[in-house]
Amino acid sequence: MKKNSLSSAAVRCNYQSPLGPMTLAAKGDSLTGVWFNGQKHQPDFTQWAQDDDHPVLKAAVRQLTEYFEGKRENFNVALNLQNGTAFQQAVWKALATIPPGSTQSYADICRSIGKPLAARAVGAAIGRNPLSIVVPCHRVVGSTGALTGYAGGIERKVALLKLEQQTPKGNK
Repeated sequence: MKKNSLSSAAVRCNYQSPLGPMTLAAKGDSLTGVWFNGQKHQPDFTQWAQDDDHPVLKAAVRQLTEYFEGKRENFNVALNLQNGTAFQQAVWKALATIPPGSTQSYADICRSIGKPLAARAVGAAIGRNPLSIVVPCHRVVGSTGALTGYAGGIERKVALLKLEQQTPKGNK
């Protein structure tokens, strides 16, 4: 896989979240990236056109704002996960099934994709999740419930989990 396979026709916008600046990317009619600026495995998007009016990016910004305000639990913007390997895509799809306000362990994710002994590979795929928050990798914890790494920083993981515990259930 090329390091920056999103580059052709990808556009981006900036988003100032309560947890720090973020960059969002879209390609066509799908969201392809949501990163905290400076996080691990963030691609070099300097060649991507800035497009604050792109409809997918505008929808993602609106939904992220609602999420941070505690008014949204789930996202309904179209996603493109095809910039990962088949294994990574399987992991990212499994992450998307973790309900808001709950967590799963790495072992749970391994079992859900039929690879019970692939904890290291699953951890690596989770770390490369290109859609932070929207594909909720922050909801994955260690087998004992311990908070483990997060590409955006452990303090952000803690803040996101806390936010989700305070979001009223049943909202969007």
